[in-house]
Amino acid sequence: MTLATKIVFIIALIVSIIVPFGYYFLGEKSRRRYKRAIGVNAFFFFGAFAIASIMLLGGPDVQAAEAAASGSGLAEGLGYIAAALVTGLSCIGGGIAVASAASAALGALSEDSSILGKSLIFVGLAEGVCLYGLIISFMILGNL
Repeated sequence: MTLATKIVFIIALIVSIIVPFGYYFLGEKSRRRYKRAIGVNAFFFFGAFAIASIMLLGGPDVQAAEAAASGSGLAEGLGYIAAALVTGLSCIGGGIAVASAASAALGALSEDSSILGKSLIFVGLAEGVCLYGLIISFMILGNL
């Protein structure tokens, strides 16, 4: 990435952050202004994302040439995909489990305050699913 592309990327990132926040802090007095603020936020976020994608994917693919020269192949790429899927799916499952367990624990806690410890155990077990997925992804990355 050349210096000019880095500068354009940084400017696009700064504009995509400053302009929506500045528009937000001007104040939304009505529902119409609120919808317009969300539209401006979405426009600048996806605009900066598009500019970054064009800059990062448009230039010469130096990393692919280095990967081809080093002999890395399909197995390494699938290993990275597997590590990402393990982490992502375990965190999604853990989030669903925590949402169910925590809401049930709060409901039960409002009835009887002596069951706080028991309910925290179930919420902690649900959070453990995310940690197990993260450990497995570290094990996969260690073998690559």
